[in-house]
Amino acid sequence: MNWSIDFAPLIPEPLFWTVAILAALLVGLMFLRGTRGATLRALAVAAMLLALANPTLREEERDYLANIAIVVVDESTSQALAGRPEQSAAVRAELESRLGRLDKLEVKWVTARSDSTGRATGTQLFAALSKAMANTPPDRIAGVIMLTDGQIHDVPEKAAALGFDAPVHALITGRPGEFDRRIEIITAPRYGIVGQSRDIELRVVETGSAGSRSPVVRLKVRREGQPDETLTTEIGVKELIELPFPHAGTNILEIELEPVDGELTQANNRAVVAAEGVRENLRVLLVSGEPHAGERTWRNLLKSDAAVDLVHFTILRPPEKQDGTPINQLSLIAFPTRELFSDKINDFDLIIFDRYTHRGILRLGYYDNIARYVNEHGGAVLIAAGDDFAGRYSLFRTPLNPVIPGKPLGRVIEQPFKPTLSEAGDRHPVTRDLPGAKGADGKPDWGRWFRQVDVEVQTSRGNVLMNGADGKPLLILDRRGEGRIALLTSDHAWLWARGFEGGGPHTDLLRKLSHWLMKEPDLEDERLIAEAKGLNLTVERHSMGDEVESVKIHSPGGEEETITLDKVRPGIWRKTLEVKLPGLYKAESEAPPPVGKLSAVAYAGTEDTREMSEVTATADKLRPISNATGGGEFWTKPSGFLAAGDAASVTVPRISMLKGARIFAGSGWLGLHDRDAYITRGVKLTPMVTGFAALAMLLALLSLAWWREGR
Repeated sequence: MNWSIDFAPLIPEPLFWTVAILAALLVGLMFLRGTRGATLRALAVAAMLLALANPTLREEERDYLANIAIVVVDESTSQALAGRPEQSAAVRAELESRLGRLDKLEVKWVTARSDSTGRATGTQLFAALSKAMANTPPDRIAGVIMLTDGQIHDVPEKAAALGFDAPVHALITGRPGEFDRRIEIITAPRYGIVGQSRDIELRVVETGSAGSRSPVVRLKVRREGQPDETLTTEIGVKELIELPFPHAGTNILEIELEPVDGELTQANNRAVVAAEGVRENLRVLLVSGEPHAGERTWRNLLKSDAAVDLVHFTILRPPEKQDGTPINQLSLIAFPTRELFSDKINDFDLIIFDRYTHRGILRLGYYDNIARYVNEHGGAVLIAAGDDFAGRYSLFRTPLNPVIPGKPLGRVIEQPFKPTLSEAGDRHPVTRDLPGAKGADGKPDWGRWFRQVDVEVQTSRGNVLMNGADGKPLLILDRRGEGRIALLTSDHAWLWARGFEGGGPHTDLLRKLSHWLMKEPDLEDERLIAEAKGLNLTVERHSMGDEVESVKIHSPGGEEETITLDKVRPGIWRKTLEVKLPGLYKAESEAPPPVGKLSAVAYAGTEDTREMSEVTATADKLRPISNATGGGEFWTKPSGFLAAGDAASVTVPRISMLKGARIFAGSGWLGLHDRDAYITRGVKLTPMVTGFAALAMLLALLSLAWWREGR
C-alpha cells in the first residue's frame, strides 16, 4: 500500500488561491494590531480554507517493477586479439554471478559484432544499445555496463542523446599501455589511367611505449606481376609509394610492415590499396559505305557512349563515278585515307566497316596495313556486312582476307528469321545475358530480320555466337594474333532499334560487341576472377570450353594449393574456400591458345580497416559519457597482480543498487540506479474534511473566537 494526500478545491483554483491570499493578509493584519482572539480567528480561517481545499486521502495498490540493467558485450574484431576473448568470457561469468545476486534486477545481454557486410563501420556499441532499448522502458533502466576494449566508434557527444537517465559504466579488457604498430594510409587513389601511375601517401603509426625498440622500420611492397620491393622509413614519417595501373579493372598493391617483438597484433601490419584502372577515351573509326536504312545505328550507339571518341566517314560514291556535281557540293573534306590507314591507324582502338565494299577508294596496301594492325598491334576490326559482302567487291577479296573469320559463299539469304544464340553464344559474355534470348516457348522473344549473307566459318577460326536463317552463322568473333575481329553477316540490326515486332536488345548486343573488341576486362571470354570477403576467397573462371584446368592458389605465406572449380552454368565455374592468413592471394590457371596463362589477385582479411586502425585498449573514449552519467571506467585485468596472464582471475568491481545518488562509481565499486518503477493496480480515495465533521470543527473554532472576544 502507498498513502498520499490529494487536494481538489471545491471552487475554481484561481479563486481559491485569491481567497487564501486575502485571508492570509487579514490574519496578518489582526496579528499586527494585536486583535483579541486573533489566533482562534486564524484557526477558523484555516479550517474554512481546509474545507474548501477538499483534502482526500489517496490509498494506492502498487506492483513494483524490476530494474533493468543492460550489458553490452563487444565482440568486434579487435576484441579477438591477445587473449581478450577468454578475458571477456571470464568477466561475463563474474558479472552474471554478481548481477544475479541483486534483488528485483532484470539483466539484458546485448552482443555487438562487426558488420557482416564488410563496410568500414568500426565498433558500434551504442547502435546495439539503441536496438536493445527499442522495447525497454527508459524509466526502468538502472544502468548500462559495456564490456569492451574501449575502441568504440559511435560514442554520443552528449548524455542527452542516450534517451535515459542512468549511469554508463565501462569494463575494459586488455591491459593499460599496450604496444602496437600499424600502417596508416593517408591518401590513396581510387582510380587511375591505364599505363600511368599515381602516388599513395602513408606512414607507420605507433601506439604505446616502444621502449628500446628502434624507430626505423621496413616496409615490403608487393605489386602485381613484379618482385617484392623493400622500403626503409621511420615511425610517423610520411612516405610516397607509386601505384602503377598496368591494366583496366582492379589494380592491387599490398604493403606489409615488418613485425616487432611485443606488438599487440600483426593483423594491422598489412595495408592493401585497390584502385580501378580506366582507359582514356577509346578511339573508334567508323567507315560507312552505301547508305541504307540503318546507317546511323552504329553512329548513334557510339556517340552516346561517353567513353568513346568517334571519327566517322561516309563514302557516298566511288571516285570513278562522274555526274557533273560540283566538288564543293560533294563533301566538306577529302577522305584522308593515308592519314587514317597508314600514319595514325595504330591510334585507333577499333575500326568498323558498316556495309563498306572495296570500290577503289582504299588502295590494297591500306588493307594490308589493317591486317597488320590487328595481328601485330592488337587492334580490332568489326565488319557489319551488307549484301555486297557476297559480291565481287567484298572485303574478303582484299588483303584483309587473312583476318576475316567468315568466307562468303556468294549467296544472300532474303527470308524472315529470328536471330538465335548458339551453344557458344550461351557461354560468351557478349551474348549470354541478352534479354529475351529465351522466351516462354524456349525461342527468342525479339523481332525478325530479313537479310543475311551466307558465309562459311574458316577452319578452326572463330566462335559463332548467333545463328540466323537456316542456322547459318550470323555473328562470328575471332582472335587473330594480338588483336580481335568480328563479323556480323546481316545489316538488319537496325530493325531492333526501330522496335519492329517488339524490337530486340540491339544496344546491349552492339555495345558489348564493340567493347569486347576493345578488350574490356569484364567481357573477356577466357577470364579468371578472384574476390575475397573477409577470409573467404572466391575464385571464378569463365571459359568457352566444356572443361577448365585446375587453379593454383598462391598464399601470402608462400604456400601453394591446387583447387578444382565447380560448374555453375555453361561457361562459368566457381569455388569458395576459407583461407587462414590475411594478405594478397594470387590465382593462376591455363587457358586455350592464344590466351595462355590467366592470373587474378585478391586481398583476403579484415575488411573493416576502421576497426583495425586502433586496437590498443583504452578508457579515454568512453570517459566523457561515463562522467556525464555518473558512471565509471574499470580495468578488468590490471597489471602487476595478474602478470602471469590468468584470464580466469579477472577483477570485476563490486555492484550496488543506489537511490537518489548522482555519482554511481568509486574505487572498486559501481552503482546502478534503483528506479522504483511500479504499476498502479488500484486506488481508494477517502475525503478527510467533509460533511458534519468539517461543519462541527468550523463552528467550534468560530464559537471559541466569539467567546474569546467577548471576555
